Amino acid sequence: MAEEKKKDSSALISTKKKVKPRKSRDADCLSVNFLKCVLHIFNIVFLFAGIGVLIIGAWTVASRHRFVPLLPTPTYPAISYLLVIAGGMGVPLCALGCCGLKTENRTSLLCYTYFLLFTFILEAGAGGLAYYYEVAVEYELKAELNNTFIANYALDVIVTDAVDLMQSEFKCCGALRYSDWRRSAWHGHDPRLLVPDSCCKTITSRCGMRDHPSNIYYHGCVAPFTNHIRENLIILAAVGVGMSVIPIFGFLFSCILYVKIKHVID
Repeated sequence: MAEEKKKDSSALISTKKKVKPRKSRDADCLSVNFLKCVLHIFNIVFLFAGIGVLIIGAWTVASRHRFVPLLPTPTYPAISYLLVIAGGMGVPLCALGCCGLKTENRTSLLCYTYFLLFTFILEAGAGGLAYYYEVAVEYELKAELNNTFIANYALDVIVTDAVDLMQSEFKCCGALRYSDWRRSAWHGHDPRLLVPDSCCKTITSRCGMRDHPSNIYYHGCVAPFTNHIRENLIILAAVGVGMSVIPIFGFLFSCILYVKIKHVID
């Protein structure tokens, strides 16, 4: 009888040894609670970074949109809109992350992780595109800006307003030089008008009938306009590439947390 009890107790002990203990939430240094704390801090940083990206993108769209008709390709506004989208995702994405962290819902955490990756792609893509276009825009404007002046001025209201704004703001006249206007369709309609009034140093009605250096700007608009666009592109590139680093940290920590919670629950 004693031997049977001894066998039963030894069998019970061996069975207990085979049962794997459930993993603790604080089993190691990267515990669930620690990761949740890190991601809460990350959400605050990510929220303010997203607002910053949104403001810069929106400022670029709002303040520079009148020059867009003068650009040969839609690359410049596309970069701005990518940053607006990436920055605008900050608030809903942080809300999703906080909800997933509070409930420890794996589906919410997985969606949060994928959206962080998507945000990284948007910001890195916008930054990389801005760096590429910063070099290409100079060649594009030298090749196409003069054609835009010659063919569309006074015929397209949007282009006309953009050209007048550019010439008055950058204190320039024509694409390469003031004499470019003599080959334009606008000049052909009224040969007495040598340059648009926006070329004048002091703008008055029909002041462009006199092209003396004391009256109009002589240097062309390609160089100052190109420099202006390139400066903006450098800012957009720095913002895009710099801010794209932030969601990578959130992506990595949320992946680790997802796996940790899965192991704890399972």
